Amino acid sequence: MALLWWLVPQVMAGPPALRLLLLPILVLLVLFSSRSFSLMHDCGHRSLFASRWLNQGFGFVFGVVNGIPEHPWSRGHAYHHKHNGNWDRYRGPSALLSLEQYRSLSPTNQRLYGLSRHPLMLLPGGFFYLVIKPRLALLQALVDHVGSMFKSRPATPSKRYQPTKAELADLFANNVLVIASWYAMGQWLGFGLFWSCYAVVMTFSAAIFICIFFVQHNYPGSYASGDEGWSYLQGAVAGSSNLELPWILNWFSADIAFHSIHHLCERIPNYRLRQCHERNAHLLTAAKRLSLVDIPSCFRYILWDSKDLRLISLEEAAG
Repeated sequence: MALLWWLVPQVMAGPPALRLLLLPILVLLVLFSSRSFSLMHDCGHRSLFASRWLNQGFGFVFGVVNGIPEHPWSRGHAYHHKHNGNWDRYRGPSALLSLEQYRSLSPTNQRLYGLSRHPLMLLPGGFFYLVIKPRLALLQALVDHVGSMFKSRPATPSKRYQPTKAELADLFANNVLVIASWYAMGQWLGFGLFWSCYAVVMTFSAAIFICIFFVQHNYPGSYASGDEGWSYLQGAVAGSSNLELPWILNWFSADIAFHSIHHLCERIPNYRLRQCHERNAHLLTAAKRLSLVDIPSCFRYILWDSKDLRLISLEEAAG
């Protein structure tokens, strides 16, 4: 990635024909950014390396590259793994509503809900997820800390998730290094060129992995239990799809497309996922297989029917 960023000012300083190379450079930066996020994901599961300290160290570095603190992210992601398929506990990255909650909304808010979960919202959502949200998280942590200094009596317990000291330290260090890197890159490339390229890279790389995550759990027939009767095994096999991707996309996504086996055992490193999937294919016959052409249709399933225990579309909700 460093070499690709070095090439950016070189091609922009050349003649107009040479500047056309900026597009493939940005495409490669997006893909490598997506791979670094996938490797950060492995570090969060402590699966990329045998050493705990190497996973923590490289996870932190990958977090800086992606603009998001790895330790708090991995703690939240662990919650997803613990409750996958239990839609009472975890509603996915899009915070889906239940059918009852959706029907309680006004017609205007129902339209806004559908619009906010449209596939095109992956782009502004991706930029927010990597560029803005971690900075807001730091500001919130600072406000909470300052506020606690002026409280004269114990506060009532907050329902909002409270980060640990280790998560706060990772959040602070990540933000300091990310913001410092933004300043350094802006001084080197010029802030206009840097931000025009950086915004594209972060937006599209985040959109890619959010899209992959979404369709791995939101699809027709996905396991959609509530608390009662929920099964971890069912959540892993019947609640996780497996994407059929070209080999090059599998490499850039660190084979996360083999997702059922990943949920069955999150400690399998990415370079063993395909092998484990193939050796246990006879046990994964209930797992959904999706191709690239199936991805758009998955974005229709944005409501949880808690009565029939299934994901449904807005059209089904209106029927």
